[in-house]
Amino acid sequence: MIVDLEIKTMQYRWLIFTLLAASYVLVYFHRTCPAVLAVDIMRDLQTGGALTGLLSAAYFYPYALMQLPAGLLADSWGPRKTITLFFTVAFLGCMILGFAPTVFWAIVGRTLVGIGAAMLFVAAMKILAEWFRISEFAYMTGILMAMGGVGSLSAAVPLVWLSSSIGWRHSFVVVGIFTLLLALLVWIFVRNRPADLGWPAPADTPRKNQPGIGLAQGVKQVLAHGPFWTLALWFFCNCGIFFALAGLWGGPYLQHVYGLSKVASGKILSMPALGMVVGSPFLSYLSDRVFRGRKVVLVLCTCAVVGVVGLLAFQTESLSIPALYAVFFMLGCFSSAVVVIGFTMNKELFPISIAGTATGLINLFPFIGGALFQPLLGHILEKYEKTSDAFSLAGYRAAFLILFISAVIAACAAAMTKETLKKDTE
Repeated sequence: MIVDLEIKTMQYRWLIFTLLAASYVLVYFHRTCPAVLAVDIMRDLQTGGALTGLLSAAYFYPYALMQLPAGLLADSWGPRKTITLFFTVAFLGCMILGFAPTVFWAIVGRTLVGIGAAMLFVAAMKILAEWFRISEFAYMTGILMAMGGVGSLSAAVPLVWLSSSIGWRHSFVVVGIFTLLLALLVWIFVRNRPADLGWPAPADTPRKNQPGIGLAQGVKQVLAHGPFWTLALWFFCNCGIFFALAGLWGGPYLQHVYGLSKVASGKILSMPALGMVVGSPFLSYLSDRVFRGRKVVLVLCTCAVVGVVGLLAFQTESLSIPALYAVFFMLGCFSSAVVVIGFTMNKELFPISIAGTATGLINLFPFIGGALFQPLLGHILEKYEKTSDAFSLAGYRAAFLILFISAVIAACAAAMTKETLKKDTE
């Protein structure tokens, strides 16, 4: 009987993971879709670079602010209820964004999308910690992040085709309908833990004897831990770079500096997504099986980001088209996919009882980075004289120099992180 229940647990968890992965596809779609639509949105809503940056960043501000509530709700209210309710909020945001008559209402819609999408990742990490073995956590997180790459990929060429057919507004309406459908499926099929169905947890270490930790105590325990803050600095700088380039300004850069069409730039902007799909499970494998360590992978990848962003900062207009494909692929692999390692390190710093709180707190920093860098780069671009409706080469050079400095800081932070693989935190 026990064996049968264990088999059911092992099978059912893949249904749950499939729904979570599909939901994460939409989260990443919303995160990066402005990159290929930025020029159209600026033209339709008659906005400049700074205001367009604010519109795109309107996803990141609430996303960042909601990470602590996301962690607290995942640990107390439960991931299933949290995801269902807030994905419904994201659906409403999509509808408002799609029918927005002015940039104000577009920002309102984008903000609601950010609030709704903010609750998925932390809750999903909590569910992974409950349904999968501890030894499987890094690999499963890698697969989940790879699905985020699929979402980013869908926000490139497929979104270009869709928006060319029905317009950027109706594209958001269609995505909103899918968001609501997934909210319903999560409510019907997802359970917070195997025990909710009367099944045993597939754990490789016992958990039921762990003492409970209150919410306030959990927050205090995370914030008082020094290695958490080093990792937080790395997340802020590294992810700020990715969101600024792949999430918004990469598209205008390719169109303004290299004169590429929306379709051609969309193809290049699909490379970060491909880098995530390939890199997320591969980097997890390197960490678990080859290097048998987290820190070495984090440091190597961040040093690669320094080189990639350096090419954009110092060879801004001199890169060949194949080189641009390579640069954006490496950006996805070394700047985005590597967060699998960062989140795993953070999870290994703390006990499972505060997994949601710890993930929510660390997940503040990538989106604070995105919320800061996107409008900051837009402000810098606006300061330089435009050519027709295009930002100048000098503006992009200055903006990318900021990202290069951020990459160097991220590399220093990575070098100071604490190795966590051998630490028994369960």
